[in-house]
This record gives sequence, structure tokens and C-alpha cells, in this order.
Amino acid sequence: MKIVKAVGLKKYFVTEDYEVHALDGIDLSVEEGEFLAVVGTSGSGKTTLLNLLGALDEPTEGGVWIRNISLKDMTAEERTVFRRRNIGFIFQQYNLVPMLDVYENITLPIRLDGGKLDEAFLEEMLKILKIKEKLHQMPETLSGGQQQRAAIARALLAKPAVILADEPTGSLDSEAGMEVMGLLRTCAARFHQTVIVVTHQEEVAQMADRIICMSDGRLAADSDEEKRWEERF
Repeated sequence: MKIVKAVGLKKYFVTEDYEVHALDGIDLSVEEGEFLAVVGTSGSGKTTLLNLLGALDEPTEGGVWIRNISLKDMTAEERTVFRRRNIGFIFQQYNLVPMLDVYENITLPIRLDGGKLDEAFLEEMLKILKIKEKLHQMPETLSGGQQQRAAIARALLAKPAVILADEPTGSLDSEAGMEVMGLLRTCAARFHQTVIVVTHQEEVAQMADRIICMSDGRLAADSDEEKRWEERF
């Protein structure tokens, strides 16, 4: 089942002096449970693509569908609610609320939405992510890797359609980064979660089921397409 679909996706930034084609016609489908890595040089359009898939920005042309629901047909308020319920975000800088403890940070999106907390699901995640004993500590007392694990738990807790991770290991050293990605991969597989991760690190990309490479706002390569070509011939 296709969880994410982008068709003819374009994003242009226009001023009096120039026009930048940040995305220039992207067609992309992501299957349920797939772990997808998006790679490319700086300025290739990776983060712009993630922002459009996550309803954080609107395309110049084209559209995005999440669970067969069109984002462009929504009002700004509807997109905000949809995003909170259907899209989990993991950022490079963790984005934990400093005045809330770990438990409060993880459960914040559920509480904001007035949803019911799945305590058993949370318990299982915390065991996998190895932060159960940190629940009542403040973010500033945690290591970078521990903060990112809390951010992963927060993103997963609402059981969203897709997790979007933008350079999730960018603020971590190599060892901590690979550990965090391994835990994210484990959680994604355990809970059949769809993940799209933007990264410039080859080691991170190689952990994915599928890798797409972007260049100048376009898809330059897709390991899934290459695999199908190899199987055909």
C-alpha cells in the first residue's frame, strides 16, 4: 500500500533578480513500512522535498498525498491538524521543550491533540530505545544521543502514517549517530513504520531499504528502480 505519493512536485523561489528551482518535477511513491533514505549534495532539494511531504510548506505545482488524502485540498488549519496526527518529525536539533521532562516531551503531541495515550506501546518503545530510566529527567541532563532517542519516541507515539527525519544524526558523533539510527531502524521494523530520512552520511543511507539520490531539484537515481532493472535483465 502506498503511504506517500508526490506527483509533479515543484517548488520555485522567485525574486526580482532570479528564480531558483528548489524542486523541479518530482514523482515519488513510498510503500507502507518502507525505510527510505534521500541523499544528495547541499542544495539538491532534499530538505525542500521533506518539507513538502510533511505539509510544512506548499508546492508551486504538483501535489502530495498521504494515505490517499491530498494535502493541497486542505486549509492551513486542516493541514496543521493532519500533520499532527499523521506525520512524525525527527530533526537534527532534537527540538525537545526544555521546561518539560522526557515523559512530558514524548507525550506532548498526544496531549495537544486530546488523544488517548497507548501506555503499552510507549512502554515497549522506551525499552527498545533504552530511555525508560530517563523519563523524569530534563532534556539538558541527557546526552545528545539520549535526546534524539526521546525525539524518536515522540515521533512514533502517535503511530503516524510516516516519520520524516531530517539529518537525524547531524548533531551526534559517529558512534552515537549509528546507534540512534540502528534504534530507529529497529523501531520502524518492529512497529511496521514508514520512515523517510534525509542524510549526507553514506553509513546512514546504507541502513535503508531504498535510496534515492537528488540533484538540482530532481531525482537523479533510485535504488529501487535500479534493482527492478537488474532483475528484469
